[in-house]
Amino acid sequence: MNSRTRARLLKTGAHTVQIPRTRGRRGHAPYVVVVPERPSLTHEATSMLLRWLWRSRTALAPTGTAVGAFLLGVLLHLIAPWAAWLLALLAAAPLVWLALAHRARPAHGPALAWRTGLVVLALSTLAQLAASVAYGPLAGGLGVWWLLNLLVAQTVWPVLRRTR
Repeated sequence: MNSRTRARLLKTGAHTVQIPRTRGRRGHAPYVVVVPERPSLTHEATSMLLRWLWRSRTALAPTGTAVGAFLLGVLLHLIAPWAAWLLALLAAAPLVWLALAHRARPAHGPALAWRTGLVVLALSTLAQLAASVAYGPLAGGLGVWWLLNLLVAQTVWPVLRRTR
């Protein structure tokens, strides 16, 4: 290829600038044609993955929440390990909510089972977060505990979304 038709020192994915030879009078300025290059295979695969994640963002909400809680546990473990005590107190909040909700609107059968199940999941998640802040996110079986909470939440999520 001629050096006038291909730009040098450009990264892959950059635009190719073509400057054709000027013919005729010398007073005329040349025109510039900018032709985009084809995206790389990595760019195409990344774009496809990101489009799929964006389309299924509501179905993957528990996964995003679990990853965010994991990162929060890592940061709090490194920066403020004393926050484990506050999170341990916060872990009791779902039990208080269950008692208040049952007092205001008593439930029986499946409604009580759903309430209890969601409270157990929230209690487990908050207790795991408090333990990961206190001992480190992957100490002992905390990684497995996190994964089990994620799997339960991801399994229950479509059922909860369908009932509303």
